[in-house]
Amino acid sequence: MKDRLLKLQQKYLKIDEELLSPQNLSPQKMKELSKERSRLTPIYQKIEEYLKVDRDLQDANALIETERDSEMIEMLKSEIEESEERLSSLSEELELMLLPPDPNSGRNILIEIRAGTGGEEAALFVSDVFRMYTKYAEKKKMRYDVVDSSPTGLGGFKEIIFSIENENAYDAFRFEPGAHRVQRIPTTESGGRIHTSAITVAVLPEVEESELHINENELRIDVFRSSGPGGQSVNTTDSAVRITHIPTGIVVSCQDEKSQLKNKDKALRILRARIQEKKEMESKASSDALKKQMVGSGDRSERIRTYNFPQGRLTDHRINYTSHNLSAIMDGDLEDLFNELSLQDRMRRLQENKN
Repeated sequence: MKDRLLKLQQKYLKIDEELLSPQNLSPQKMKELSKERSRLTPIYQKIEEYLKVDRDLQDANALIETERDSEMIEMLKSEIEESEERLSSLSEELELMLLPPDPNSGRNILIEIRAGTGGEEAALFVSDVFRMYTKYAEKKKMRYDVVDSSPTGLGGFKEIIFSIENENAYDAFRFEPGAHRVQRIPTTESGGRIHTSAITVAVLPEVEESELHINENELRIDVFRSSGPGGQSVNTTDSAVRITHIPTGIVVSCQDEKSQLKNKDKALRILRARIQEKKEMESKASSDALKKQMVGSGDRSERIRTYNFPQGRLTDHRINYTSHNLSAIMDGDLEDLFNELSLQDRMRRLQENKN
């Protein structure tokens, strides 16, 4: 393992050296190196700590061979024991950190939240989860932008699609896809009865135009007038755009912008992401690896979480995680949950590697 760590250390230092001479790099190469440096920085810091403890351990072992003072020998034995324990702990941490990154790591994302069973209450919960995610994004200095939405008359959304632009966006939200169930007394309920509703979340890594070429001849593009909740017209021009990708049958609509061109650009962003998602899901479906995933497959129909408002409790069913601080979570305090999901996934992959 030590040889592998030394090679990674040298790789990191070489990237640093190359970035000090940006005039010799193309913009694309500089972007790739900066992204790789960002990924390797925490690993490099952990390697530095590991190597220091390893040197201290070697020094202590060398000293104890020649030491004659009994008190000093006891001190060195204690130091050796502590160093060995710390080295073992660091080895486990590094094994987790050195697992191969997800191929979509570092990408911007599109998040789709859709109302499922529960009518208007489900639509209101879509709005609540949108707020929860964007509050978290704000805390993490992630930029977000609404791409398309279908608002309802009471302040909810039948569906909302928004982008999050940040190199950590995919890694943070990658475990959110699936069905989210809510149990609470709706504002529309006069009898005080608890209702159960559901929404679905999809997280789509953004795909650059250069990465996925779409043949214009395979698209059917329709334009129509935007409308608000209840069919109320909010635009007197044909600015809304609907794009159908004929080979896959994927249909994307966008009407949030007043400009037809901007709506088309946004619709194409969504379309590229959905085509890529379809390709990846087809690839995963033919692999047994998908069945082994403990954290979840990302299938929108898989129930992953329950939000119980009367008891102030959130439960993630995939990892048996429970929090009784639901109000803070709904206000964007997702750090503990996201960290636990990431840790459990890395532990699973580490175990699979050992097997």
